[in-house]
Amino acid sequence: MNALMQLRLDQRLVVAMAGLTILTGLVDATSYLGLGHVFTANMTGNVVFLGFAFGGAAGFSISASLVALAAFLAGALIGGRLVGADHSARRAAPVFALQSVALVAAAVVAWAVDKPGIGASRWALLALLAVAMGLQNAAARRLAVADMTTTVLTLTLTGIAADSRLAGGSDSRIARRGASVLLMLAGAAGGAALKAQGLGWPLTAGATLAVATTIWMTSTPSESSPTKPSGTTITTDDPATTTST
Repeated sequence: MNALMQLRLDQRLVVAMAGLTILTGLVDATSYLGLGHVFTANMTGNVVFLGFAFGGAAGFSISASLVALAAFLAGALIGGRLVGADHSARRAAPVFALQSVALVAAAVVAWAVDKPGIGASRWALLALLAVAMGLQNAAARRLAVADMTTTVLTLTLTGIAADSRLAGGSDSRIARRGASVLLMLAGAAGGAALKAQGLGWPLTAGATLAVATTIWMTSTPSESSPTKPSGTTITTDDPATTTST
């Protein structure tokens, strides 16, 4: 534990983003498998699901996808306002604290009702989870840790292939990119396994991970993130960016 506390700011942010990447996989596994084929973190997939629903595909809900999208945008808006243009770990800590509150509330709802995947509790869980993940994405975007968006893996996977030695690149960040993929995979697998025991279990695990991240970020030195502001390209030896699409 003492060794972790001695990490530099950039290293501490990577640890935080790694935990949140696991959380993303866990939350999306829970919402997709337990709340009716809807994502609450991966909005690219959610927009596609919305298209399926508009096209009349069975098993997809227009209203569920719209609720998740609206709640996610609300969380991202709040998170962006709280972090502002500071780009510091300390300014991001309150955003992660709010995320923790939303996830704890979701876990309480899941344990409090007999069938949390249906009826009013389903809508409450969709909203709470999507708000939580909107908050996370806003903070991660402001911190702009290279190749650690915590949610979108499309650019990460593109970087693994396009910047590989086979493509004439240097493989400069292959380890971090590969780790991001594996962390989300682990979170999704864990979420699916826990969801089989009931919705309360993965949501409790997610809330615990979010609280741990909040504590970690609160103890991080109050200096600005060593990366450029969101929406810009980080200066590295490859053209990848940390912004999501």
